[in-house]
Amino acid sequence: MAQQYNIKDAKSHESAYDRKVKELEEELSTTKYNKKTQAHIGLVKAKLAKLKEEYQRKASSKGKQEGFSVRRTGDATVIMVGFPSVGKSTLLNAITNANSPVGAYAFTTLTCIPGLLEYNHAQIQVLDVPGIVEGAATGRGRGKEVLACAQSADLVIILLDAFNPQHLEVVKKEIYETGLRINQKPPQVKIAKKLRGGIDLGLTVKLTKITEETIKNILKEFRLENSSVVVREDITDDQLIDVIEGNKKYVPGITVLNKIDMVDKEELERIKSIVEPDICISAENKVNTNELKDLIFKKLEFIRVYCKEIGKKADMDVPLIMRKGNTMKEVCMKLHKDFISKFRFARIWGKSSRFPGMPIRRLEHALEDRDIVEIHLK
Repeated sequence: MAQQYNIKDAKSHESAYDRKVKELEEELSTTKYNKKTQAHIGLVKAKLAKLKEEYQRKASSKGKQEGFSVRRTGDATVIMVGFPSVGKSTLLNAITNANSPVGAYAFTTLTCIPGLLEYNHAQIQVLDVPGIVEGAATGRGRGKEVLACAQSADLVIILLDAFNPQHLEVVKKEIYETGLRINQKPPQVKIAKKLRGGIDLGLTVKLTKITEETIKNILKEFRLENSSVVVREDITDDQLIDVIEGNKKYVPGITVLNKIDMVDKEELERIKSIVEPDICISAENKVNTNELKDLIFKKLEFIRVYCKEIGKKADMDVPLIMRKGNTMKEVCMKLHKDFISKFRFARIWGKSSRFPGMPIRRLEHALEDRDIVEIHLK
């Protein structure tokens, strides 16, 4: 009897959660946005975000995490996200060494299939996952598994086909709901809790998208009624909530329009005006697939670091592939796990040095593209 009661209680709790979410979402959709309602809308968004965060935290603590088990390899990981039958498997086969099953029907791919794209000395892992549909973020289809897999990616490719441009907003919404922020940077906002004294709000810019009242309402909803807040950019209420929750991942993204060989030029131009893709391709006929490889490389912001042995010339044939913003610490970690503990200093030639062969003793030294590094160990 106790077990039946728990199951029933869980179901009623879940339906209560769904009802509350629907109520708040309906309130947002029916409230007209203006100066008078801005603070209220911000508060409703905060309540909705807090409700979802608490529910997801409870759900994850009760069961195992969703997601495909894929070992990360290479210099970066890219995931392709889109509706079923948009051509993800065909594209994977066109740009990598993979052999992903292809079929002219939905849900050909039933698991996560990795491929390796080798380009400009970089090794890029590309993941082909099952297609997502509307409601994926809440578990419809295999959406949770796919979108959980996307959390570990360094770049997201949103793949559309020329027949369904309306899928773009659906896919973007599902990705957003899982906490991924595509082509965004973390907002320049710092929040520190205090024991007392209310909210101290410091602004270094003029706010046009949010009012001070809205900021304070949102902070209070998240029990930050005693806090010091510094805002260094013109943020929205959604961005403030993201900062407070602190669980969002910011990654670059590429919107790719596939199957352009199957529509005429006039129709293609119409679709492009709706979707505004970063690139148009035909995966089947390998049209613009090389250009896509180049775009992937650029979006991942790779830098090339050349290694030099003491007393010898630098090896300029095979660079070490790093990411923009990487430091000497990341270079040492990539070369050998013992290099960090044994590090004495390094000599640098290139853009990050003030003069050729400049010695640096800090592992936090940030490197730039085409730098030459000579590491001295203990």
